[in-house]
Amino acid sequence: MDTVNGIFLLDKPAGLSSNGALQRVRRLLRARKAGHVGSLDPLATGMLPICLGEATKVAGDMLSGRKLYRFDLQLGSRTTTGDVEGEELESAPVPALSAAVIERTLQHFTGAQQQVPPMYSALKRDGQPLYRLARAGIQVERAPRNIEIHVLRLRGEPDNPLKLEVLCSKGTYVRTLGEDLALALGTVGHLVQLRRASVEPFSEDAMQSLEELERQLSAGRSAQLLPADTGLQHLPAVQLDAAQARRLLHGQSVAVESATACGRVRLYGPQHTFLGMGESDLQHRVHPRRLFAAADVP
Repeated sequence: MDTVNGIFLLDKPAGLSSNGALQRVRRLLRARKAGHVGSLDPLATGMLPICLGEATKVAGDMLSGRKLYRFDLQLGSRTTTGDVEGEELESAPVPALSAAVIERTLQHFTGAQQQVPPMYSALKRDGQPLYRLARAGIQVERAPRNIEIHVLRLRGEPDNPLKLEVLCSKGTYVRTLGEDLALALGTVGHLVQLRRASVEPFSEDAMQSLEELERQLSAGRSAQLLPADTGLQHLPAVQLDAAQARRLLHGQSVAVESATACGRVRLYGPQHTFLGMGESDLQHRVHPRRLFAAADVP
């Protein structure tokens, strides 16, 4: 396989797991290493950033970005999974709901809050994913997690299913949000459609489908890969001269007066060559953390 480094923004189709989508892209691009940023349920479509080659080193730092989802919430029926793939557990009448009532209810869900993860999730208990326990009929306690809903709004008319859009922090389960919202509206509900429109800092129009990628490659064109540091714009950048960059690439910490922020930083050498990630301390010293093997400084 060839050396491939960069980020591919896949528009994941419905019915394909995140890992299945990852393996398809990895094989098409003949990449030795690949990893995705944030999982999507097989039901869900939309943005799945796939890091290839050396870019897999930045995947963990990209997880903190906010995510924009569009989803359809069917009111009047609750399922085992919180979405259309589960079996119905309960039905309930749906009250008459105006757009004004819905919007007022949505406002109560915005802001910092705690959310209990669903049983049908990839979170693990004693090494077992929760969804496997759920399929075996086993329920376990789940600790609530801190999340933040930045924007939650109605798209269009107050029909059933409700068409909604949410901008949220990492770790937010939209299926759980939908169930909680349905209860607040005086009924029950489940998701019938879920699409991740974007993951910060990437724009929605930068996505490509598997079919588009296959057509590009068949026509002899290169895949549209983004540089690895594109997903790290939330981290401060630290510029190093050639001597500093060489020492850092050999595993040594370096003093950089311009490194005023403490914590994770992006590292650049001469000619703005991306070197990887480091950590800056209060003494203005930068320590190497995850460096690119392909980085080269003359």
